[in-house]
Amino acid sequence: MFHCFIIIFSGIIERISTIYQSGKLNFLAHIYLSGSSDDIKVGNFIGDYVKGRNYEKYPELVRKGIILHRKIDSFTDAHPVVNKSKMHLKKRFRRYSGVIVDIFYDHFLASEWGLFSKHPLPQYVVHMYEVLVSNYFILPNEIKTFLPFFIINNWLESYTSIEGIEGVLRRMTRRTSLPNETPFAIAELRKNYHLFRDDFMEYFPQLVAYVEQKHDVSVSEFHSPSFV
Repeated sequence: MFHCFIIIFSGIIERISTIYQSGKLNFLAHIYLSGSSDDIKVGNFIGDYVKGRNYEKYPELVRKGIILHRKIDSFTDAHPVVNKSKMHLKKRFRRYSGVIVDIFYDHFLASEWGLFSKHPLPQYVVHMYEVLVSNYFILPNEIKTFLPFFIINNWLESYTSIEGIEGVLRRMTRRTSLPNETPFAIAELRKNYHLFRDDFMEYFPQLVAYVEQKHDVSVSEFHSPSFV
């Protein structure tokens, strides 16, 4: 099914013009924090695109994932370490600095994946793409639009390299209201790489603990991260 999906949709990629118009972009982190449940992963993935009480129309575990997504965002937005990371980017990105930090943090999760999961990243990512395809008809329309592009460009695994991050940012600035400041963002990432990484390494285990303790999702049991 996964390969058929790519073939069927490859012809429409050039017509996609509204990718990631709203919401946060730390998709890999949200998926990771869903533990072993594919339904929670789907809900966590689509969380930014389900507004208000519209989550009530989804199956139980998908609903749990949508609500979990909102709680993760609230925890992140209020975290002092995340706000410290944002300060490096405020000059050019202002209110969008959190979006850039989300992407940087997904880079560290992907590039340091062996510290966080026993499951190899390439297989983990392909499985997630297959889960999204198998749930295609319950996805919000915005996600149905960008999903082919997302999969064909292997968006999740592209976070492993700085070049991949640069490509993500350039595509976003062409299709969203994100300021066209990709060179500045990449320069800041390179200049303060270890500072951003240290911030992530301090913040992320706290986020995992929050998800496990407050929302009853077994992240560590599924991934067996080395930081535990």
